[in-house]
Amino acid sequence: MRPALRMALYTVGLLLTTVLFPSAARADNPIVQSIYTADPAPLVHNGRVYVYTGHDEDGSTYFTMRDWHVYSSSDLANWTDHGSPMSLATFAWADANAWAGHVTPRNGRFYWYAPVRDRATGSMAIGVAVSDSPTGPFRDAIGRPLVNNGEIDPNVFIDDNGQAYLYWGNPRLWYVRLNTDMISYSGSPTQIPLTTAGYGTRTGNAGRPTLYEEAPWVFKRNGLYYNVFAAECCSEFIAYSTAPSATGPWTYRGTIMPRQGSSFTNHAGIVDFDGGSYFFYHNGALPGGGGFTRSVAVEKFTYNADGTIPTINMTTAGPPQVGTLNPFVRQEAETVAWASGVETEASGEGGMNVGFIENGDHIKVKGVAFGNGASSFTARVASGTSGGRIELRLGSATGTLVGTCTVTGTGGWQNWTSVTCPVSGATGTRDLYLRFAGGSGYLLNLNWWQFTPSGAGGNLLTNGTRYEY
Repeated sequence: MRPALRMALYTVGLLLTTVLFPSAARADNPIVQSIYTADPAPLVHNGRVYVYTGHDEDGSTYFTMRDWHVYSSSDLANWTDHGSPMSLATFAWADANAWAGHVTPRNGRFYWYAPVRDRATGSMAIGVAVSDSPTGPFRDAIGRPLVNNGEIDPNVFIDDNGQAYLYWGNPRLWYVRLNTDMISYSGSPTQIPLTTAGYGTRTGNAGRPTLYEEAPWVFKRNGLYYNVFAAECCSEFIAYSTAPSATGPWTYRGTIMPRQGSSFTNHAGIVDFDGGSYFFYHNGALPGGGGFTRSVAVEKFTYNADGTIPTINMTTAGPPQVGTLNPFVRQEAETVAWASGVETEASGEGGMNVGFIENGDHIKVKGVAFGNGASSFTARVASGTSGGRIELRLGSATGTLVGTCTVTGTGGWQNWTSVTCPVSGATGTRDLYLRFAGGSGYLLNLNWWQFTPSGAGGNLLTNGTRYEY
């Protein structure tokens, strides 16, 4: 991330803390602050919500996108960065435009449908990649486009009878019936009629008489089929239609999310998780954000009694946390509710780590359940310089200090060691801030952390001093 954006993110964090929420920093939308993300495709799997996103490059003045990213959460507040398991290089036949994709599980595998530019034709095509894990890595499943008619925004829906459908399209709307292998289809692509009854009325554009623009998201609830889509560029709002079957006929139902958020596009996905319904979208909320530098956010909502979807507005607060986070088990450093200044990178120990940490940067972890208290804190760290300090604070980046761990140089940014320091005063359920302090330049990398509960017994040696607890 460019230094200007890093500084702007730090500044906006302060503003959100002191202006919007003077008593506490509660801004958790957008859900990713270290890069620009777009076109969310949420998936619920094994008690977690996974969100697959595109990646707008810093400073973009077009849809400059070269890879995709994955994030997951068990509480809709703290999100784990799983890095980039798929890029343009995954598709040897593609040369540009890693745009909005969709992932669906089947047969114990995960299939990622993605629009990219076909090198041979110079037009957009849809490829499919596969992985044995929701976090990848993904590989090209067929070595060529799955469909190739110059259109974008794939979405897959599997009906109750097992029939899978691939929808896509801008400016038109298409579907095919996928075979059970999920990498081939039967019959030919079918164009869905874009009628004003089905998709609303657009005025002033004879070539596009309906509101449908792009980004279909099809799902089924209580026997009713929904198609949520981006409507009437530009700027877009999110609308939806319903139908008695996966292929229609569709009836336009109205607006879900009005035009908001300083991005002229929007792209929605809806899932249910732990008894709640969640609406994912993107906007331009981060510093430097806009139509080509977007960020994924999420809101919780409740369907109306008749199955219609209420109006949903963008917020900076995001949804309420589902449960709490357990600090007494190992937590990945890249699991955060809000990050200021830091970035993530692939770790030599596997997975990701938080890096590029400078003085004053911090990460927030929301709803940490300390219970009766913690006695110590252990962190897995590395430093190619002289290190720095990890301040453990509650409530805000300048809140109550409950512990400080000193990190010395380890001889390299991926030469990992563990440090432990005593903790006092961390009780109850609180937002935890890991604030980093030290000299100039990069200080340290952080891979994971864990607290020890009070009363666990034992002693620890840190920085040459023995502490008993």
